[in-house]
Amino acid sequence: MSSTKYTEYDAYAAEEAAEGKVCDVGGGDWDQVVAGAEEADAERLVVNMGPQHPATHGVLRLILTLDGETVTEVRVNIGYLHTGIEKNMEFRTWTQGTTFCTRMDYLAPLFNETAYCLSVERLLGIEDQIPERAQIIRVMMMELNRISSHLVATATFGLELGATTVMLNGFLEREYTLDLFEEITGLRMNHAYIRPGGVAQDLPSGATSKIRDYLDRMPKRIQALRKLLDENPIYLARTKDIAYLDLTGCMALGVTGPVLRATGLPWDLRKSQPYCGYETYDFEVATQDTCDVYGRYLVRMDEMEESLKIIEQCLDRLQSTKGPVMIEDKKIGWPAQLAMGADGLGNSPRHIAHTMGTSMEALIHHFELVTEGFRVPAGQAYVPIESPRGELGAHLVSDGGTRPFRAHFRDPSFVNLQAIPAMSEGGMVADIIAAVASLDPVMGGVDR
Repeated sequence: MSSTKYTEYDAYAAEEAAEGKVCDVGGGDWDQVVAGAEEADAERLVVNMGPQHPATHGVLRLILTLDGETVTEVRVNIGYLHTGIEKNMEFRTWTQGTTFCTRMDYLAPLFNETAYCLSVERLLGIEDQIPERAQIIRVMMMELNRISSHLVATATFGLELGATTVMLNGFLEREYTLDLFEEITGLRMNHAYIRPGGVAQDLPSGATSKIRDYLDRMPKRIQALRKLLDENPIYLARTKDIAYLDLTGCMALGVTGPVLRATGLPWDLRKSQPYCGYETYDFEVATQDTCDVYGRYLVRMDEMEESLKIIEQCLDRLQSTKGPVMIEDKKIGWPAQLAMGADGLGNSPRHIAHTMGTSMEALIHHFELVTEGFRVPAGQAYVPIESPRGELGAHLVSDGGTRPFRAHFRDPSFVNLQAIPAMSEGGMVADIIAAVASLDPVMGGVDR
């Protein structure tokens, strides 16, 4: 049957995908199927990959048209994880919005919160009023989050190519990062820790020493991961010269992040469009020039090492930088000096006495801030930051009220996914796995 071809019918996609005669091989007598295939003059096998979770980094459906094992066409189908986060934010106060957007890209919650809060602060015109200590904590938390996100990218990529040891080690190291998040914010994920005006609260006692211990541990652990993969012949065969996408393709498709930097362009918003004081930190932008899966892996590994340098600088600055972690304006700043009661269920009597006993006006402002929220002047703002996957931007529109008129996020996973056809068509079907993994998409950010 070297010259005979057949098509497996896809109920949703075959009508638009197939050209010429279509043979339904979903059932019937095999002799009839063979006879139909022999009559056909074109082989086009249309198959689904997904929308199950494994190997697609979320509920993503790929519709593949195959010629043997060669991929001739790829169509990306999203929308299986729609959460309505952006629409929900229109019905919550500006501060409550952080509890929604943190759940978008669930591997990078602190980046979601930061992009949103920076946009709110631009609308409020208070960008220069954010306490320095709060900015340092924001940078430190984002870089810790960058490491945890890249560890998941590396761990899942190893698992998808059959390297279970890489997966176990990657998730183990991520646990140490999540332990720090829980120590500082109270939660492992979905923190709502970064808020308009600063952060929810200062670092707890003992957090600094635990981060120091983390910095002592992680360089050796990252090197151990690299030892498993950097020169592994099987891994190299599955990643080198696979899913090629050069600078021209990235520019045409709007691709950012490690995929773009793997083409040799050192475009990193922390350097090119600094925010939160990143221009004052000493670090290098990791790049490669291979334009393939292996180069994107190397960029992420190098970025983790650079993040460790930034975190160490943050710790040094926190030692010498005291003061508040929330804007002084009590009509905007959410209370950032909370204290747990003896029963562990609420604020301490001392905190309650301070809030209620200062002045009636202070109590009224506190009540309005919590129940109604602050008002934001009418206008719109867009602030982009460098997330682990690329440019993450928050576009907010205010009509002068206490909640967003419109909230929209430029999520890098959503934009980068459109590169899958360019990276995969003409390659082997097995390389689809490596191509998707090298993008490291998170469907929570795509289907928000």
